[in-house]
Amino acid sequence: MDIFGPADILLPKDCDLSKWSVIACDQYTSEPAYWAKAAEIADGEPSTLNIIFPEVYLNSGDDDKRIASINETMRKYIEDGLFEEYKNSMVYVERKQHNGKVRRGIVGAVDLECYDYSVGSESPIRATEGTILSRIPPRKRIRENAIMELPHIIMLIDDRDRKVVEAVAERSGELSLLYDFDLMLGGGHVTGRLIDEKGIETVMSGIKSLWDDETYCGKYGSQPGGKLIMAVGDGNHSLATAKACWEDIKKGLTEDEKKTHPARYALVELMNLHDPTLEFEAIHRVMFDVDPEAVMAAFKEYYPQMSDEFRGGGQRVTAVYGHTEKKLYISGSACSVSAGTIQQFIDDYIEKHGGSVDYIHGGNVVRMLAFEPNRIGFILDGIRKNELFEGVIHEGALPRKTFSMGEAADKRYYLEARRIR
Repeated sequence: MDIFGPADILLPKDCDLSKWSVIACDQYTSEPAYWAKAAEIADGEPSTLNIIFPEVYLNSGDDDKRIASINETMRKYIEDGLFEEYKNSMVYVERKQHNGKVRRGIVGAVDLECYDYSVGSESPIRATEGTILSRIPPRKRIRENAIMELPHIIMLIDDRDRKVVEAVAERSGELSLLYDFDLMLGGGHVTGRLIDEKGIETVMSGIKSLWDDETYCGKYGSQPGGKLIMAVGDGNHSLATAKACWEDIKKGLTEDEKKTHPARYALVELMNLHDPTLEFEAIHRVMFDVDPEAVMAAFKEYYPQMSDEFRGGGQRVTAVYGHTEKKLYISGSACSVSAGTIQQFIDDYIEKHGGSVDYIHGGNVVRMLAFEPNRIGFILDGIRKNELFEGVIHEGALPRKTFSMGEAADKRYYLEARRIR
């Protein structure tokens, strides 16, 4: 079963790629100044900023107008011949992060027929975190009439023998250069090379080896049900949206049409979980329009076994508001990770008392946001990446917004595209 393979990849030609490429739409959602600066940099130039919907602007009152503009700009870019198309291709990507480390990946397409984000899924491609179903409809409105997609989705494989990405990286000097430039606003540097036929064969055979019974059981033990081969690292809701759109589209197709329709696939970047640069960061929380002292009182009531002293155990959460910063240790939670523990409380509090929550990358950003009145932040510890696949196999998807791969500035930037109509 080919769950990942080549795609007809579009790359812009004859334009400034530093202005073309912008960060994933779900970043800096509480920092409109970041997106204003990106707009200033890209002003008047071809840019992915014109064909994505930054979530900072969701529900701002002009959603329909913005979506119409996105679809029209996509058509214009296609009609104006902005893109060079690389048929049946994969791209080897090296991303130099802001800390100087180089992350490696392969851009290709996953088969959405092999992916299921529902609870209890046993499909070969699965979500690593709980999918918030209410977040899919607004994203469907953006994708359902779009003629192309741009990925910020990163998929992970547990390739301990390094037969896929690293095998291509060893031959990267033999591959044709596609792009090599600095990313805007501190995003580091990115280089892309066109993978040749030999490299594509290496990728495909390496992924097939992950299905081997002996290899799989050696990693996870004997497991009933389907094998987990690929897990979503970033862009969980974007991939879920692609799946939801495909489920709608295929209802009107013949069996033959279903096999080749471009919407059956989604463009992603594939990474090895064991890439040494891959670091899991916690996703923190900031509550808005609340009384911090009231939140703290309710928090202690919700988790009566919580202590502000370390007593040999408990999940650590740091509460931040104004000049106050308190480390708290929670015992007795039904959730195995602190993200689930804090989320249960936040959901309960907002339902009863109002307010809102946002999900933040970086502890210093939490401190900055929570310094303002009527806000409180919760800084969490991250999970160990080696726990990821085993956790999903044994326990199912982790609580939503549990972890992030790296800091906000290192998230994937939009660059490659693919037609879905």
